[in-house]
Amino acid sequence: MELRHLRYFVAVAEEGSLTVAAEKRLHTAQPSLSRQIRDLEYEVRAQLFTRSARGIALTEAGRAFLDHARLALAQVEAAGEAARRAAQPSKPSFALGFLTGQEMDWLPEAMRILRDELPNIEVTVSSQYSPDLADALMMGRLDAAFLRPEPHSEGLVFRPVAREALVVVLPSDHRLAKKSAIPIRDLVGETFITVSGTAPTLRAVIDDYLERSGINIVPAHEVDNLAMAVSLVASTRGVALLPAYAKNFLPWSVISRPLQGDAPAIDLVVGYNETNGSPILKLFLSRLDELIARIAKRSG
Repeated sequence: MELRHLRYFVAVAEEGSLTVAAEKRLHTAQPSLSRQIRDLEYEVRAQLFTRSARGIALTEAGRAFLDHARLALAQVEAAGEAARRAAQPSKPSFALGFLTGQEMDWLPEAMRILRDELPNIEVTVSSQYSPDLADALMMGRLDAAFLRPEPHSEGLVFRPVAREALVVVLPSDHRLAKKSAIPIRDLVGETFITVSGTAPTLRAVIDDYLERSGINIVPAHEVDNLAMAVSLVASTRGVALLPAYAKNFLPWSVISRPLQGDAPAIDLVVGYNETNGSPILKLFLSRLDELIARIAKRSG
């Protein structure tokens, strides 16, 4: 029994016609196909099809044989694919992570650098909370990540790429929206929305700023991510302090205004594990200044 016998049998079974299978699937002559099917039936010592004026149909033996024939052909295809993969050297890989939302600005330029220099690498991209990115770097699941300088990140190196001022996010028709810049004292008495422990570095910056300002603001809500913060601002008519990149994701009903005076800021860094010897990482880091300059130029 040969593989072509199985392919011919499956084609006839699926088409329900020797003629159609021969002409459209197998591109062979119908008499030749009939002979191959008879040879197969002789080999398995069972009649696989019944033939009549109305066409051709599987017998009980044919139906039993069909499942095994399909499985055998699938296994042969899988074996071929495995051989092809083994014959080709695997591509170098580079795993890049982003603090959710930051990929909008930084991913296109990062990919340009990687693809210009190494067109044959496989790049994987993930978007996560900053502490999760730091954990992935420490565990070796990521090669580099755009994140906050998370504390207690043993073995990680952080290189600053941007410093973002915090802005006030509030409803478009809020009474404070008319101001070009908002004093922090004007937020007293408002429904204040802050970030939860999923963003500990940002939460620390916000809490420290409020404490230094001598303003007593008790958060009404804590949110896990930017989308939740914007949604709560819109639904509760509250206010929030968020990094400036949040402006990229605001709907028409929510706006941002700068803080008056010396506004707090938070760093965005590229982090990597100091033990990572990847040559792709080395290349990426060598062109980091170029990447920063491109983003600065694009943002004006």
